[in-house]
Amino acid sequence: MNFLTDEKLTIVGAAGMIGSNMVQTAIMMGLTPNICAYDPFAPALEGMAEEMYHCGFDGIDLTWTSDIAEALKGAKYVISSGGAARKAGMTREDLLKGNAEIAAQFGKDIRTYCPDVKHVVVVFNPADITGLITLLYSGLRPSQVSTLAALDSTRLRTALAQHFGIAHDRVTDARTYGGHGEQMAVFASTTKVDGKPLTGLIGTPALTDEQWAAIRQHVIQGGKRIIDLRGRSSFQSPAYVSVEMIRAAMGGTPFRWPAGVYVSEGGFDRILMAMETTIDKDGIRYKVPHGTAEETEALKQSYGHLCKLRDEVIEMGIIPAIPDWKSLNGHLK
Repeated sequence: MNFLTDEKLTIVGAAGMIGSNMVQTAIMMGLTPNICAYDPFAPALEGMAEEMYHCGFDGIDLTWTSDIAEALKGAKYVISSGGAARKAGMTREDLLKGNAEIAAQFGKDIRTYCPDVKHVVVVFNPADITGLITLLYSGLRPSQVSTLAALDSTRLRTALAQHFGIAHDRVTDARTYGGHGEQMAVFASTTKVDGKPLTGLIGTPALTDEQWAAIRQHVIQGGKRIIDLRGRSSFQSPAYVSVEMIRAAMGGTPFRWPAGVYVSEGGFDRILMAMETTIDKDGIRYKVPHGTAEETEALKQSYGHLCKLRDEVIEMGIIPAIPDWKSLNGHLK
């Protein structure tokens, strides 16, 4: 098997459904023979590793450990799905606080054990906030940390392809930006369906205003729909797309979708949110999307929602007040 690199890739949370799929996807994409799987739950982690061995992959040096120092030592690339899932009786604030604390420790561990890491992808929710916290505590440059934000865009492409009865790849540049869920900004102005601008189809018999509103709601509820259909949250799609991100950071196939990135310009101040991005060996870079007045307003509202979450985490004492960020991470504006 030919590999993009022989540098170490560490996958955090590898005993879980997302993490174990990441391991298999990274192997099948031929990213590197040097993969380390980490999870604090050693029996499940060992079981995952055994399954990977039983696949019969050639040329792979897959190791596993429940020691975070061992897992991160020498890692040049890291993907983490290592957050907690929401459980019965937990409030949104409980989940936010718990995963924010996990992200803070994750960032500190990166600073301690792999300060020379080249790129980190954060997957666990709320990824815009956990990615920001990871960036703060890791001391990495903003170009070195990205978060999974593509699934809303892939869901938009899927919904449009299903509505028009065409192959998915005939829907191009389907984009959502900002945050996730109810607060996402859906950009019709970037999208083409069979080469035709989506904005020219909305409000016609081909796609009535009511049908477009239903598609947008379908996209917003995309994650919930997976839970309703399968009885559990998404794991295959986040695993695949996040490994695509790290592949791009290794210098492989360009990443095709928006990603979460640290932003501090263009009216968006010190937040991590989905933008139009490029990921390559130099890291992640972004452009602020320009849409219609309505889309621009939706993006501002999404930014406002993320700021509220960020400020909640500051009030919890998990990250310092914004004026103190530079003393924690000198790379931040």
